[in-house]
Amino acid sequence: MTDKGREVDIGRYRIEQEPFYAEVRGEVGLFTTAAKSRMPVMLKGPTGCGKTRFVQYMAYRLGRPLITVACHEDLTASDLVGRYLLKGQETVWIDGPLTLGVKHGAIVYLDEIVEARKDTTVIIHPLSDDRRLLPIEKKGQVIEAADDFLLVISYNPGYQSVLKDLKQSTKQRFMAIEFDYPPPDVETAIVRREAGVGADIAAGLVKLGGKVRNLKNHGLEEGVSTRLLIYAGTLIREGVAVDRACDVAIARPITDDPDMQRSIHELVKAIF
Repeated sequence: MTDKGREVDIGRYRIEQEPFYAEVRGEVGLFTTAAKSRMPVMLKGPTGCGKTRFVQYMAYRLGRPLITVACHEDLTASDLVGRYLLKGQETVWIDGPLTLGVKHGAIVYLDEIVEARKDTTVIIHPLSDDRRLLPIEKKGQVIEAADDFLLVISYNPGYQSVLKDLKQSTKQRFMAIEFDYPPPDVETAIVRREAGVGADIAAGLVKLGGKVRNLKNHGLEEGVSTRLLIYAGTLIREGVAVDRACDVAIARPITDDPDMQRSIHELVKAIF
């Protein structure tokens, strides 16, 4: 594939409409400064607290393409960098998402980086220091990142373990922005807007979310995400009964323990 064809491809990664994002702790200014300074960024926080939406919002705000990679344990270096493929009678090199972003000055977002194999994450090291280089061993090339290229990774510290944690040699290459669930007033505004429900329903869901998160140290591995509160609100807006909506969008996704589910149902009854 020619470079010209790649230039056409990069347009697919531009965000045309501004995503809704409510700033919480000055993260917009921090990210903007990091992007201007070509400083790689690490987003730390629980699942569903707005990390991905934040990156989408910043890509739109900065006018840069956004290439998102959902990391998983089978992700290989070739999946990120690229590989040779047979096309007709010839072998053609196809750039991977990381190479595409490096060449064309995109934001490359590696979501849940700890899920990727450690031998895969090592390839981002030369990109995340002052060298800003991407070695492509199969082609015998080293590509220098375009000025607008920005590497962003995210992970959930709540799932740290011996097997799934970022190495210090990786962590210490990034500026870190901490994320958490928004304050109640901000989260209520988010749920109200995203789910299309009234203020009372949104406030009730956020109150429920806060109480469920307090159960985290009493049997829950993870608190309920803002995303799930929005799902519950959306179901309620579409006519699903409140208790049923909270059951299928909150209680059952976050726990399989019948006793814990009953505790959440009791909270729903008390609030609504």
